[in-house]
Amino acid sequence: MARKKTEQLTPLELEIMKVLWETGPANVQTVQGHLERELAYTTVQTMLNVLHRKNKVTRVLKEKAYFYRPAVSRQQVLRQTVGDIVDRLFGGSAESLVMNLLETRRLTPETLSRLNALVDQEATDGQDK
Repeated sequence: MARKKTEQLTPLELEIMKVLWETGPANVQTVQGHLERELAYTTVQTMLNVLHRKNKVTRVLKEKAYFYRPAVSRQQVLRQTVGDIVDRLFGGSAESLVMNLLETRRLTPETLSRLNALVDQEATDGQDK
């Protein structure tokens, strides 16, 4: 059975995207220098080419070197990743995700308070429409 093509970024692709989100347009050497781990120049170059083929970055040739820039925002990637997790692990139920976070004590009282405020705000905004 063929594997479904996913838009999810691999851990290394995400690490490279983080560099580009923080630095802005960068060449391979700059990306390589900002990564958390040491990787060969050719490895970074290959991964940037993969991201380009996936339409996650754009590139412009300047003085014999490509400069790469994110084509998707951090927020877009976050939304898609969370949506994928909710779909795959929680059957599409955001409530199940939140309940799991509560049951595993991953939410602090401060976080719960902020979530309650957001829920209250959404409820108020929904009534105004």
